[in-house]
Amino acid sequence: MLNEADFYKELLNNLQDGVYFVDRERIITFWNKGAEHITGYNAEKVVGRACHDNILNHVTAEGIQLCGEHCPLAACMQDGQPRQVEAFLHHADGHRVPVLLRATPLPDEHGRIIGAVESFYNNESVITTRRQLQDMRLTANMDPVTGIGNRRYLEGRLRATLAEASHTRVGVGLLFIDVDHFKQFNDAYGHDIGDRVLSMVAKNLHLNLRMTDTIGRWSGDEFIVLLTEVRNKQHLRSIAMKLKRLVECSRIDLEDKSLFVTISVGGTILLRGDTPETFLHRADELMYSSKKLGRNYVTVG
Repeated sequence: MLNEADFYKELLNNLQDGVYFVDRERIITFWNKGAEHITGYNAEKVVGRACHDNILNHVTAEGIQLCGEHCPLAACMQDGQPRQVEAFLHHADGHRVPVLLRATPLPDEHGRIIGAVESFYNNESVITTRRQLQDMRLTANMDPVTGIGNRRYLEGRLRATLAEASHTRVGVGLLFIDVDHFKQFNDAYGHDIGDRVLSMVAKNLHLNLRMTDTIGRWSGDEFIVLLTEVRNKQHLRSIAMKLKRLVECSRIDLEDKSLFVTISVGGTILLRGDTPETFLHRADELMYSSKKLGRNYVTVG
């Protein structure tokens, strides 16, 4: 027979949502199975540590770090009011996972706040895009290193999108993305770590795009993002900046250090008379402009 505390822990462990408790000092006291599944961190690694150690390193689409002075757990313990935030947490594999998180104060029997509980779950669009990715794995269009579309897949999607745009006049945007200093990762840490860098960048891009967007590996450390329903250059820039920031604040944890990665991005809008070749060439040139401006930069033209 389970006691009451064990009963509730068992109940929480059967939830698909991630749930964890912290005390007043924001030390993690409980971490459920859902949190393990969503984040890749098991309970033994995080229980007893402070959430402000940046284990999950929550960040918003605007690049605001939540685990410091903007922590929703600290805020709800201070004023007793729950918080809800859309954020991107750090997965143990290095990429960013989009989540909706809720922070709620935890009172004792006298009404004094003794801690807080945070729950979080994946956005529905992530589940849908993962299903689409599983379907793509059944074809010859998947890149084996990153698990996203390969060059053949991108070339087909690019031709189809441009043909459709000629009839619908829907705005189309293209992002040409290159991993900064990628050769240094391969030379210093080996190709296995290089592959992890590519996979982390690919997941950051793939998981944080809309269902209508297309992402693939063009060659080496280059990625292409094809976007529909882009209103103007400012809209395209805002999407590119979000992706750049999410990669920039992600990391790959090694035994003795963490590796941080940045990307250079060139973005352009489809013009009348563009072919796939001219569209790609313009975005590629803009990406190289970002390289010349110091890398970790977005150039839209």
